[in-house]
Amino acid sequence: MATTQADAAPAGGTFRELLGHGRFATSFVLAGGVALHATNLFLTTSLLPTAIGEIGGERLYAWSSTVFMITSVIASMFVSRLVAGRGPRQAYLIAIMPFLLGTVVAALSPTMVVMLVGRAVQGVGGGLLAGLGYAVVQAAYPERLWAKATALISAMWGFGTLAGPAIGGAFAQFGAWRLAFWLLAVLGVAIAVIVPRALPRTAQAEVAEPVPFLSLIVLAVAASLISVASVLTNLALVAVTIAVALVVIAWFVRRERTSAVRVLPASTYSASSPLKWMYLSIGILAIGTVSEAFAPLFGQRLAGLEPLVAGFLGAAVSVGWSVTMLFSSNATRPATLRRMRIGGPAILAAGLIVAGVFQQHDAGPWLVVVWFVALAVAGAGIGIAFPHQLVAVMGSTKDPVEAGKASAGINTVELIGLSFGSALGGLLVNLGAPSMQRSAQFLLFGLAAIAVIGVFAARRTDPVR
Repeated sequence: MATTQADAAPAGGTFRELLGHGRFATSFVLAGGVALHATNLFLTTSLLPTAIGEIGGERLYAWSSTVFMITSVIASMFVSRLVAGRGPRQAYLIAIMPFLLGTVVAALSPTMVVMLVGRAVQGVGGGLLAGLGYAVVQAAYPERLWAKATALISAMWGFGTLAGPAIGGAFAQFGAWRLAFWLLAVLGVAIAVIVPRALPRTAQAEVAEPVPFLSLIVLAVAASLISVASVLTNLALVAVTIAVALVVIAWFVRRERTSAVRVLPASTYSASSPLKWMYLSIGILAIGTVSEAFAPLFGQRLAGLEPLVAGFLGAAVSVGWSVTMLFSSNATRPATLRRMRIGGPAILAAGLIVAGVFQQHDAGPWLVVVWFVALAVAGAGIGIAFPHQLVAVMGSTKDPVEAGKASAGINTVELIGLSFGSALGGLLVNLGAPSMQRSAQFLLFGLAAIAVIGVFAARRTDPVR
């Protein structure tokens, strides 16, 4: 029976080893880069309402996240090329530069248009930083630490979900929203100072592969179509728009299979490789996190929660998967890993279903507790499966070049999942309007249905025997 590195997992290392002398600086840089990106992503959710009160541009409000995500996805295409051609050290320094530049532009922006320019430039740096966090793991650590390292890096998304709104909200409350961006810039400089002593310089070779700009544009168009559908009121137009989006996605997949220039590695489309199912599983887990973006809205409208309390409700999913991920990464037995990869999406679906069942108007404190626990359970499902899907991707091939591309593709798949999940979430909430209870149930049940698909995808992630 054939096996791969994902099956024959070595004895796991420890977090003490990962964060010990000689590796602490490396772990700080890899985790810190993702933390910067994640914090920045959630920062604007709490400070942007205050910012537009000063600089205007309320009609462009939603574009703050849109331009950030689009440039992040595009930038993620350069991760494997950057690491191979420049080495981990220079790759990180190159990635931090646009992040710092975009952050300064956002901090100084006199109008919303300038703010969007800053957010777009930030997205370039953020997309690179998030992708490098995963792509450099193989070069920076021995294989026994891969699961621990990916768990630590992935946990930074949970950190960002808590820190972003907290930092943005605190500065916005005192009318000093620009200082939140300056704080991010200072943290970015601190990481840049540590990079030279934390990461290796070695580069493999210059990589001159063309970037699949056309495919990326097609993906952006598909996500935009779903976003447009979320604001339409005519159901016939919604159906037509979604149908067109599905056609565009189908065309993207067809092009990916036949083109020499792809968004994802060539092995993704090989019949003998389980990589496509691994990526699909990761994308579905990422979509499941979209529930946290809408939970504060439901908490305020259905339970009358104060914004700060509602924000903690929104963090329930991240708390669940961040905490669980740190423990689930200890598993090493192949049979256990397979059960966790399959069981994770099932637990995610169960948590979302329970949260949906108990949504109702004028909810009391005990129902809010039920919502929080159910959403935390949903997050735990993500934490159980996520680190092991990442390690499975890293071990999906013995070709080091292809393995590097596969690892870099993790961030791309996550960003694509988040982009489409956000657009789909808006559509589901809109379909339930004007009833907020129905909107909440449409969203949670819809995401649960997608998570169930993730169970079947996870069953296909074992190598072909």
